[in-house]
Amino acid sequence: MPITLDELRHYVANSAAIRGNATLQPVGGKGDKVFPPTHSVDERRLRPENREGAKYARERRRIVGTEHEVVLLDSVQSQANRMEEALDALWRDKKITLPVIDVDFTGTFPDLKGISSLTAPHRVSDALLRDSLLNGTLFRYSDLGKSFVDATIRNAAPLFKVCPTGLVFGLWDSTGPRGGLGFKLARNLTSEIVGIDAVFGTKTSSRIDPTGIVKKPQPVFRAADADEQWTLDENRAEKKKGKNGALILEDGKPVPVLYGKKDKAGTTTAINHSNIPPTLDILAGGVTFEKATQTVVLSLAGLRRLSFGNQDDDIAARAALGALGLLAVTAAADRGYDLRSRCQLGPEKGAALAFHTVAKDGTESVVQLDLDAAKALYEAAVHALPDSLRWKNAAGVPLKQGEPLERLIPAPKLIKLIEESRKLAVAEEVEDEG
Repeated sequence: MPITLDELRHYVANSAAIRGNATLQPVGGKGDKVFPPTHSVDERRLRPENREGAKYARERRRIVGTEHEVVLLDSVQSQANRMEEALDALWRDKKITLPVIDVDFTGTFPDLKGISSLTAPHRVSDALLRDSLLNGTLFRYSDLGKSFVDATIRNAAPLFKVCPTGLVFGLWDSTGPRGGLGFKLARNLTSEIVGIDAVFGTKTSSRIDPTGIVKKPQPVFRAADADEQWTLDENRAEKKKGKNGALILEDGKPVPVLYGKKDKAGTTTAINHSNIPPTLDILAGGVTFEKATQTVVLSLAGLRRLSFGNQDDDIAARAALGALGLLAVTAAADRGYDLRSRCQLGPEKGAALAFHTVAKDGTESVVQLDLDAAKALYEAAVHALPDSLRWKNAAGVPLKQGEPLERLIPAPKLIKLIEESRKLAVAEEVEDEG
């Protein structure tokens, strides 16, 4: 039988954690190569023996008494984002009740959809919400935005009523009115996916230009007309300027700006033409592994540190947060493990994500839970909240499924910042790719 609300309340009050484990393999089959996330490295400082797989987060871990080479496939931060995206999808499909502060970019940037306290990087304390307006007032200076400024683990109710996911996935209110002194809450839910016994490979790349364009037929310049992007005509090129804005001259003539950066400047490669000769990449050449594992930990001890006013409120709110965490995990797993390009995983037969409670004495008990059961458990926990913690809209009416707590619009200064950033991105897009 699936876990009940009474059982969850018992676990939250008496157990150390609820743990989830899954064993995963590439969907292409065991031994198929996948590509983990990459990280910046200073290639000049790498010794030859350390170059293979150097852009991956790799380490040796001790597992059941034996050391294994492990590579990170999806970080705690990335997993949290995937879980919040899964919650966001359920909320937008009107399948769950959750206080969400939405930012409406429809009138300015229609392509920016789904930005909210669920999907912004820093949740309700994110700068995108800070720099948006609620009824003409910057959000963090509105009554709602100020309501959770003084939240702490001993006074978690104000944040619970605005952004309960912050109490599950962690939050640092560093962009609020108190700056770096803003409250900081640790994660109570973590998930990580790693590959065990990883072997690092080599990636090849090449491209044949079907038109026969070569790398250096003649210099390529940045066009003075931004809409034109690049030109072969020196007279139509943008000209170099000094720090004082004056044109830089050479032999009495303005110096045109080459398109691209470093060794690609002025070449057709900078504008994505010409051939790419066959190359080998061992810094980020993909990996194979014996198996991948997902480890999820919902800290019930962490939830017990949160206080909401009185004992009854504590029990109800902690259970709701526990149910929210379990829903986030099951919803993300139900969407699958398509982590990034060429890194799609699936569970081994009989080893899909399964949950256990971990008692204070280390005893484990199986917890039956799938997505439908998790949704039912969560809605039961929400329905059981006392009126003092019930999520309500501006009119004081309990929220409906898929209803936002509030909807913001971007402030003019945020609109201007996005506009100027997009202009710069257009001008330098190909350069950055090069």
